[in-house]
Parts: sequence; C-alpha cells; structure tokens
Amino acid sequence: MILEITENQAGERIDRFLADSQDLTRSFLQKILKDGEVIVNGKSVKPNYKLRKGDRIEFEIPEAVEPDIVAEDIPLSILYEDADVLVVDKPKGMVVHPAAGHYSQTLVNAVMYHCKGELSGINGVLRPGIVHRIDRDTTGSIIICKNDMAHNEIARQLKEHSINRRYRAIVTGVLKDEEGTIEGAIGRDKKDRKKMAITADGKPAVTHYKVLQRFKHYTYVECVLETGRTHQIRVHMASIGHPLLGDEVYGRKSDKYKCEGQCLHAMTLGFHHPRTGEYIEVNAPLPPYFEHLLAVLES
Repeated sequence: MILEITENQAGERIDRFLADSQDLTRSFLQKILKDGEVIVNGKSVKPNYKLRKGDRIEFEIPEAVEPDIVAEDIPLSILYEDADVLVVDKPKGMVVHPAAGHYSQTLVNAVMYHCKGELSGINGVLRPGIVHRIDRDTTGSIIICKNDMAHNEIARQLKEHSINRRYRAIVTGVLKDEEGTIEGAIGRDKKDRKKMAITADGKPAVTHYKVLQRFKHYTYVECVLETGRTHQIRVHMASIGHPLLGDEVYGRKSDKYKCEGQCLHAMTLGFHHPRTGEYIEVNAPLPPYFEHLLAVLES
C-alpha cells in the first residue's frame, strides 16, 4: 500500500495517522513501525515520526490468521426460530462474536453448537450468521442468519433502516422533555480509538427517545434507532448530558448500584421475514437486574 501525505495531513504522528486512515489499532501499528515494516521516503521510521507534506508511505498489512472457532454447548434464550433466522435474547456480559481475548463463550460459539453448521458465511469464520451486534453489557434481542439469502436480505433491511429496533435504558439525570430526537454523526473518537464520538466526518446517526418514567436522579426511557452506529444510544444520550447509568466509558466511572455496565436492553426487534416477507416482531423481556433496579429507583 502506498500513501502520499497532503498539506492537511502534515504534522500528525504517523502511528495516529495510519490508525485513523486505515482503521487499525495504534498498538498494532506501533509494532510494525518498530519492526521496520513501514517505509517513509525509502527509510523506516519510528511511531512518533511527524508527517510532512509530500511524504511517501509504503507498507503492507500482514494477513490476519483467523483461529478455528469451536462450537460450545452454551444455553440460549430463543425468542424466535425457523429454517432461515434465529432471534435470541443475549445475556449481560456475553460477547457477540470472537475477537482478540474472546475466542470462547461468545454468542457465536453458542449458535454454532445450536445450529450445527447451518449459518451464513458472508462475514467469515469469526462471525458466522452475524449481521448486526450489540455490546457485551447490552442485553436483549439479536438476529442470527442461517444462510446467505437470509443474511443478504436482513442486511438490506438494516441498510434501509426498515428494521424496528426499540431499546429500554436508564439514563442519569431527569429529562425535561417527554420525547425528543438526537442527530449527530458518529465516528471514532480522535483522542481515544476505543471510544466513539460525535464527529464532523462520522456516519449520520439518529436516535429518538421517549420518557417512560422519571425518578429523583434518573430517567427510564425508550430509545428507537433510526440508524445503527456503534455505541449510538450511549454516545447520543451522553451528548445531551444524560449518559446511561452504569456506562463507565461515556458516563461516570462508577455508580452506587453496581450495574456492571450500561443499563441498556434491546427489547423489540421487528423485521420482514427474508423468505416470506411476513412482518415478525419479537420482544425480549427486561432482565432481572433491570427490573430490580427500576423497583429500587421507584422506592
């Protein structure tokens, strides 16, 4: 790969520039920079090298070696299933698909065992059947595709924003308005690539919210996604001064209720069946921790 630096890009550290432009982690880039695998104007450079206008960067991204993913007999809470799709209620703390540090006990490991190899292969061996995802500490409904036809059709509905996705959340502070809409493009945070943020060059994102119940210091809300960006509800609610309770990334570092992550539940998932076109809607019940927390706040 060859990149030439423009005037607007000059002055930035090379590791930060490549991380943002190539969607790679800085730790990975720092390693290949230190190993001399990134060449600038014919010479290897250090990770803190400051780019200059006209610099010519040459490097190759090593091919990733994907590990074999093992099917595991992990119990699933099934909300809907037929020959084409499976909708499950994902518990808190479960990662959706394998990644560095999480190659077992994921939702993929569980559905591989349950579906016995009948999963779409469009997203590769690490994400068989996965067409969308929810965060590790977010609970609720997620759809799995059993074949490529179903995957392509559900992906089309996601792209066209025709899938009905309604979330329940508890946010900090008391919302004044009964309902509202938050619009703000979401992209990688320039200072912390593990976080998302509202950025000028992000992807358009729209979240609608409605107050369900107010407490002394918190509000119980329903959020409806018009788009589906990474961490969308978490980023949008934090942007208006009401981060999710328990969200240590976009809100407070700790809370007295010990929520073990953000209080966010993907309750409703409505879609048109990929084969028949019939509208199907499933609802994942609030998890016990969420119901208990609502009772505590109400009392």
